[in-house]
Amino acid sequence: MSAPLKLISHKLCPYVQRAVIALTEKGVPFERIDIDLANKPDWFLKISPLGKVPVLVVERDGAEVALFESNVICEYIEDIFPETKLHPRDPLKRAEHRAWMEFGSAILGELWGLETTTDPAIFESKRQAIVAKFARVEAALGGGSFFAGEGFCLVDAVFAPIFRYFDVFDEVTDLAIFAETPKVRAWRAQLVKRPSVRGAVSPEYADLLRAFLVRHDAHLLKLAA
Repeated sequence: MSAPLKLISHKLCPYVQRAVIALTEKGVPFERIDIDLANKPDWFLKISPLGKVPVLVVERDGAEVALFESNVICEYIEDIFPETKLHPRDPLKRAEHRAWMEFGSAILGELWGLETTTDPAIFESKRQAIVAKFARVEAALGGGSFFAGEGFCLVDAVFAPIFRYFDVFDEVTDLAIFAETPKVRAWRAQLVKRPSVRGAVSPEYADLLRAFLVRHDAHLLKLAA
């Protein structure tokens, strides 16, 4: 019997990982369907207005509804499966968390440039922008294991895929992204232990990301010791 929810995915997409982590944390069964974004199937283009993943397909009253945009999907999951709360109950705190989720998306935008550029100057500009953004994150963190203390939340689900990039980047060179952010380093170390985070990607993730860097002739690879 197929799962009631279908998550249309790509093996490298960090936005997909957010949804996978949220669904896993809530114990919600789902079917993950990976597609090739370089050769998008027609059925996918019909349900994804932006042609991007993730897309969550929900069956309701005998029809399928396709939700797109990762934060929208995470909010839907939070609303429809309230037993395990991943957002604060306080409206102001909840809004603050949503803002930091958007900040995580901004970091991903800088990371895209970092991993795809062949230009040393653009690379350094992106590296410095990421360092500056994580300095802001450092100032927002408290003393707990996760973003908001000891309880795992949707902000954690957003940042875990960001940190995963650096697990691969660190094998190439030390970019000194977290040199001045001890709280961020501790947070990263906690997130990588989380079963939902570890299970959000396939075992070949690191190999696929390295192959992606090679295809783009990424400047990052030229920094290898």
